[in-house]
Amino acid sequence: MDLDVEPAYFAFPGPLRDQLVGAILTGAKTSTSGLVADYEHHNEPLPQVGERSVVMDSQDRPVAVIETTEVRVVRLGDVDLQHAIDEGEGFESVAAWRADHEDFWHSAEARADLDDPAFTVDDDTLMVAKRFRLVEILPPPPA
Repeated sequence: MDLDVEPAYFAFPGPLRDQLVGAILTGAKTSTSGLVADYEHHNEPLPQVGERSVVMDSQDRPVAVIETTEVRVVRLGDVDLQHAIDEGEGFESVAAWRADHEDFWHSAEARADLDDPAFTVDDDTLMVAKRFRLVEILPPPPA
């Protein structure tokens, strides 16, 4: 494995990350959402098509390699149903996807990560809609 590949963290460690990583490993999750504000706050570049990342689990172990296949910056109010479905979390409507993501982005943990205890999103909030493909499932580390 290329040691220069960046790690990919989905949500925060715990049940949600475990659920998302599991969905990646089964192929159910092929898209994800991030806030432009989060990339800017952490001085991180937006993902680029063709880049590969190592998916990390809640124990900070590498479990898979994914490759970015599409990156779109869209208004939160313009997220489409296909993106919501492809997040692999069982969303059947954009409204359900949005409610779930607003709960996450308005959580104390997400607000603390942005150093903004009052952070909120609205229709005009810019987000990164990233599509990816599973390249490889990595073997578990030796016991």
